[in-house]
Amino acid sequence: MAPMDRRLRVWAWVTRRQTQGLLRGEAEVLALQARGRRIPDNALTNFILGKVAPGTEVTDRTIPGPAGQLPVRVYQPVRAASGGRPLILNFHGGGFVFGAPRLSDWRCSNVAVTVGAVVVSVDYRLAPRHRFPAAVDDSYAALLWASENAAALGAGGPIGVMGESAGGNLSAVTCLLARDRGGPAIAHQVLLYPGVDLTSTPPAKANTPFISGPEMKAYRDYYLGDADPSDPRASPLLATDHSGLPPALIQVGEHDPLRDGGVRYAAALRAAGVPVRLTEYVGMPHGYLNFPGLCRLAPQALREICAEQTEALVTRPSVARTSPAARPSQPQPPPARQPRPSTR
Repeated sequence: MAPMDRRLRVWAWVTRRQTQGLLRGEAEVLALQARGRRIPDNALTNFILGKVAPGTEVTDRTIPGPAGQLPVRVYQPVRAASGGRPLILNFHGGGFVFGAPRLSDWRCSNVAVTVGAVVVSVDYRLAPRHRFPAAVDDSYAALLWASENAAALGAGGPIGVMGESAGGNLSAVTCLLARDRGGPAIAHQVLLYPGVDLTSTPPAKANTPFISGPEMKAYRDYYLGDADPSDPRASPLLATDHSGLPPALIQVGEHDPLRDGGVRYAAALRAAGVPVRLTEYVGMPHGYLNFPGLCRLAPQALREICAEQTEALVTRPSVARTSPAARPSQPQPPPARQPRPSTR
């Protein structure tokens, strides 16, 4: 394995200290505190978390949800568009317990400006106050609303979804629901180090930066409660059929305990005939896209996201996208410590 940057190890130690209450059964208190705590907008947080890309208009609003008003954050490019913009839904991470759209500002705003898309980031309900399937219901409701209101949002192109960690789970699940419920049609999915199998037992001794085995188990238990972890709405990897799902970009980190799940999901999609690009980012831990100021490969990972979304949602070639089997079997070797595109 490639060594991890020392800055990331220090930052992981800082953030780990803030989540120790999770293991003491204080998740609801911590989640409520996090909800009420506004992330400061200053030079330090903007450096670590990234800031809104220039040329982006950001609007906070609420939409009708399954249990009342559902907050969303909308990112729209300021520049004029010649045609209908793609519409992309984003789902933030945080183990279904923490997280907020602010953590996705850097990624969503850059996608909006670079791809020329309208991005709707969903502030879904969090556990343990709102257990499974509340987050799933919110995610699908947001997809329905965004599709029905695309014109008012300035979008008219294809729909994509993206999410990281728990949000990657919700992105994959939303694609399954859209297929099984007859829409809305989703043209592309971006799954960033997603958790796709909640039946698997996290290794007790796993102590990777930003997430440990005990923390993964706590997140799962707070989210699921007594629900069946094999339900495909919780574990999309366990769906009986993955055919007919949209083409996918799946990114994983070399030091991420969720890495193998992402690799397995890519294999399941490919086996069902779904085009997939799987990329492993060398030396990267879980959550590397949340800290662009500290993760040297975060900008490159973002460029890959934007390129794949542009190809799938904007370029819209008349021929089908190249399937994984048709990709070069011997790609040019990347520079040292760069992401290595998978040819699995």
